[in-house]
Amino acid sequence: MKSVVPVLSVLIVFVALWYALAVVLNAPWARDRAERAGTELGFSELVADTWAQDKPLLPAPHQIAAEIWHTTAEMRITSKRSLVWHAWVTLSATFTGFAMGTLLGILLAVAIVHSRVMDLSVMPWIIASQTVPILAIAPMIIVVLYNIGVQGLVAKAAISAYLSFFPVVVGMVKGLRSPERMQLDQLRTWSASRAQVFWKLRLPASMPYLFPSLKVAVAIALVGAIIGELPTGAQGGFGSRMLSGSYYGQTLIIWSALIGAAVCAGALVGLIGLVQRLVLKRMGMAT
Repeated sequence: MKSVVPVLSVLIVFVALWYALAVVLNAPWARDRAERAGTELGFSELVADTWAQDKPLLPAPHQIAAEIWHTTAEMRITSKRSLVWHAWVTLSATFTGFAMGTLLGILLAVAIVHSRVMDLSVMPWIIASQTVPILAIAPMIIVVLYNIGVQGLVAKAAISAYLSFFPVVVGMVKGLRSPERMQLDQLRTWSASRAQVFWKLRLPASMPYLFPSLKVAVAIALVGAIIGELPTGAQGGFGSRMLSGSYYGQTLIIWSALIGAAVCAGALVGLIGLVQRLVLKRMGMAT
């Protein structure tokens, strides 16, 4: 209970500030409309108007909640206007890209730990790859993949994989190198092979480092999937939803997609956390 109260307090303050900001940002349009109609708005009328506009500059929280409810509970999930359908389109690319990025990251980490040449030559390039803004490189990746016949889900997943493999590489390299020198020397005295050292010592020791990296990777994979939808003109997904909302000035659509993406990211991170607790408990490690 003590941990819940501070969180709720911050949430209440945040929502109150949001409502206040909605009044400030939406008030000019409300006043302009009242002036053209030859009427005058009192404070209460002004507040009510700013919280009920069809195309507000900043929607009030209850308007976003109503839009999310309308596009989830009141629509068939197979409808292209359903937020659930758009969520699945984005999540399918997220899962694919996350799997590709995780596999690539683990393989690179194993190679870097066991090869000094890979450590000195590849690791700097891996770090440098993340300095390029993804918004700049995403259209280039999409165009290159399209020219070689790769498009749709795989093209979006490639953006997710590009973003998600990096935290996995960093976490796994640190984890695989975490065993102490004494532990490695002890296995060598038992004539353990490199494969045995890897499976019996390095890999188990890397698990507490891998899962935090996976939490970051899955969240950023979702961002990558959304970014991959922007330059492709995709007909589905959170990115497509945001684009259509921006084209027609429907800020409620944009904000509902943003909140939906945030909820999906939180759920994915929570799922990784659940798997982490189960795996580490099974291995006898404290969580």
